[in-house]
Parts: sequence; C-alpha cells; structure tokens
Amino acid sequence: MSVEIFYVKYFSGFSLESEQILFDSYLTKSDYHVAGFSYGAQQAFEYVYESTARIDRLILLSPAFFQMQKSSFVRTQLRYFKADKASYIKQFLANVSYPCTLDLASYLKIGTKEELHQLLTYQWDEKKIQEVLDRGVKIEIFVGLEDKIVDVEAVLCFFRPLCTTYSIKNYGHILEQ
Repeated sequence: MSVEIFYVKYFSGFSLESEQILFDSYLTKSDYHVAGFSYGAQQAFEYVYESTARIDRLILLSPAFFQMQKSSFVRTQLRYFKADKASYIKQFLANVSYPCTLDLASYLKIGTKEELHQLLTYQWDEKKIQEVLDRGVKIEIFVGLEDKIVDVEAVLCFFRPLCTTYSIKNYGHILEQ
C-alpha cells in the first residue's frame, strides 16, 4: 500500500501501514521523491523502475534483502507464518524495532502469506538499478548496523557499488536506537 505524505510517494513495510512518520528525518518535501521501508523499499523501487513520471530521488529505508538466503529459509519462514500468524508477526515486529523498544502496534496491518513470499523471494537486479540511475534518479539506501531482519553486510556489499548508502551505528531495521 502506498501513502502520499509531504508530497512523497511512500510504500509501507510488511505488516505495517502509516509508519512513514517514523522516518520523517529521512524524507524531504518533494513531489519528485519516492520512498519505501523494508518490503516497501522493494515496491518503491519497482514503482520507480516502471514509472515514466519525473522522479528525482528514491529513498530505500532498510530495504528487504533476502536473495542470498537459501530456499529452505524461505520455506521455513512461510511455514511458521502459516502455522501461527500472530506469533510470527509478534516476533517479526520485535525484530523490526530492535534495538529500540518502539511499540509498532499502532502501525500494524497484518500482511498476507503472498506478501511475505514476495518479500522473501524478491531479487534486486543491478541492471535495473543502473537503468534507474541512468535516468537521473538519485538512489539513497539507509541501513542500521544492528538490523535483525536482514544481513547488513550482504545489503551493503550489494548496494554500495551502485548507490549512495548510509550505514548507521547502533540502529536497527526501523532506523532507531
């Protein structure tokens, strides 16, 4: 789901909605900016890639990045989600907010198994990223070094040669301390 805020087109993370307020310090007021958090970063990128509209800046906040994971990891995550969705989401949100104690309950919108599958199997494509960059879109990646959701080193290894990346000490997936 996308939400317009401060004239930025924003895409929410998995099982979340309206959490963009948490990222005010990363978002700037512009009709020509697109942003997304985690799963929403994947959606934001695809939106920009497919768009013919003017877009100056793409802000990817803790982009979900699982393409280095084995297929057994994906199957296990989907099996746990299907077996006990409430427990899965509770643990997922705890990992998203780590290391801070931010309660994300007010932003909760339980996702579907299909959305989780998309999140876990999405493949970031260097050629597509380069095409977006070649159109003049500035891509900025923000990653917390204490992230418990993704492999931070894999994220940085993939994105650093392509995009402007910011790695933030003592911050987790939600980019808070």
